[in-house]
Amino acid sequence: MANTLRPYLNAIRGTLDAALCLRNFPSQTVERHNKPEVETRSSKELLLNPVTICRNEQEKCLIETSVNSVRVSIAVKQADEIETILCHKFTSFLMQRAEQFVVMRRKPAEGFDISFLVTHSHLEKLWKHKLIDFIIQFMEDIDKEISGMKIAINARGRIIAQQFMLQFVQ
Repeated sequence: MANTLRPYLNAIRGTLDAALCLRNFPSQTVERHNKPEVETRSSKELLLNPVTICRNEQEKCLIETSVNSVRVSIAVKQADEIETILCHKFTSFLMQRAEQFVVMRRKPAEGFDISFLVTHSHLEKLWKHKLIDFIIQFMEDIDKEISGMKIAINARGRIIAQQFMLQFVQ
């Protein structure tokens, strides 16, 4: 992990550790329903204050907490137009396979690139510290993947330009 990224991810880890103290809380309006309150927003008293952790203007994480669920929304660094396109394509590819990631949402929160929804039932099946490690590792890896794809695109573009220019030399 890069030294500049470490404090940002440690702040997210600490906040998630505190926020993931969830319990089973059935709906107050509909009998036998148990919906994530952070999504339905049916009762204000069940929602806690959202926390936004920013590394810079483009890279931030929003953690919204309620009594029975937590939504973690991530905005990935996008320095230029190529990174914006790569990020959009990569996150849409991942979100189409959201059921394989268990906690990933199919649609991100407004203004973010990707979101996770953790409910009390996830914490009953999964270990809390492993779930936090997954989210932190995901944040590290998505930056690496997008940077790697950008380098590969630039390398391919360079090779194509060289081959194109060879036509004019002969």
